[in-house]
Amino acid sequence: MPIINRVADLADEVTAWRRDFHENPELGYDVHRTAGIVAEKLTSFGCDEVVTGIGRTGVVGVIRGRTNTSGKVIGLRADMDALPILEATDVPYKSKVPGKMHACGHDGHTAMLLGAAKYLAETRNFDGTAIMIFQPAEEGGGGGDAMVKDGLMERFGIQEVYGMHNWPGVPVGHFAMRKGPVMAAADRFTITIEGKGGHAAYPHKCIDPVVTAAHVITALQSVVSRGVDPLESLVVSVASIKAGDTNNVIPQTATLLGTVRTLSPAIRDLAETRIRAVVENTCAAFGATAKIEYTRGYPVTVNDAEKTDFVVEVAKSVVGESAVQTNFPPEMGAEDFSYMLEQRPGAYIFVGNGDTAGVHHPAYDFNDAATPYGVSLWAKIIETGMPAR
Repeated sequence: MPIINRVADLADEVTAWRRDFHENPELGYDVHRTAGIVAEKLTSFGCDEVVTGIGRTGVVGVIRGRTNTSGKVIGLRADMDALPILEATDVPYKSKVPGKMHACGHDGHTAMLLGAAKYLAETRNFDGTAIMIFQPAEEGGGGGDAMVKDGLMERFGIQEVYGMHNWPGVPVGHFAMRKGPVMAAADRFTITIEGKGGHAAYPHKCIDPVVTAAHVITALQSVVSRGVDPLESLVVSVASIKAGDTNNVIPQTATLLGTVRTLSPAIRDLAETRIRAVVENTCAAFGATAKIEYTRGYPVTVNDAEKTDFVVEVAKSVVGESAVQTNFPPEMGAEDFSYMLEQRPGAYIFVGNGDTAGVHHPAYDFNDAATPYGVSLWAKIIETGMPAR
């Protein structure tokens, strides 16, 4: 079955919602306007229950099918927050808020799930309960974790859960997914190297944290190249170095900031152990000391094999077999939908955004042509996963 006719009819309305969200971006948990509109629309669609304040500013809509003999409950999730980026597009619906923009397509994700909610509330052609999950603070705030800790799964009886993200480079009208790890765990570190400051003309009287930092940065590359099986995935990136304020003083300290990305718990543990050892021993070799703050962020996003197979078949029914990639390479970016997949089986799906700027780029824009495909997939997951009786 191709795009649902009723969904095609809703496309212009869904696009208007999306562009309004794009013009009015909000960050993190401070998505009060967006969440308010979402709750208002879910109520107007006739959802059986609309709950706000889950995970601080999350919104949940409950839609019951015509029957509920199956007892099944499926959750669909979209994220609502934007990014602290100055938009560099010239579209008529450009962000009205300087320094904030929807550079990752969460405006589109929210609009597509609203479109699916409207369709499902109208038709109710399924046997069970559909849970529409609108999440705040995906961009580093852990809103998915907050909703889970607020009892999302238990309160609404969710048995399986699905997420969707647009993906530049995948053609519009295509879907991409894979079983197992699909997005990386994202950890971060702050390394403060303590040396002995002094006059730059007398380096022999100092312990130079800048030189030490340079050796630490170089040595950290061996964690990937010599510490991990080359068939495993690991990224260690030092993204910032801060030391000193002038050209004739060797500073007392140097600070390094970086990120670590992994696709398995074992490599995640190994990476932290090796980084600590490399930093401490390299600093000791130069007579310096190191303070390491290592913070674990979002866990690996892991697709359940059975649920991925299910979504693949649903996607094929929407766009055809040739437009569904089933072994899409895992991405080293992170996603806090991982917290929901730790609690319930499900899958994370990429919907094609076409040949556009990449996510988190100031020239990025969600491709509205993708909307009918995303809405149709959401609707068919519910109707196929809980067929009407």
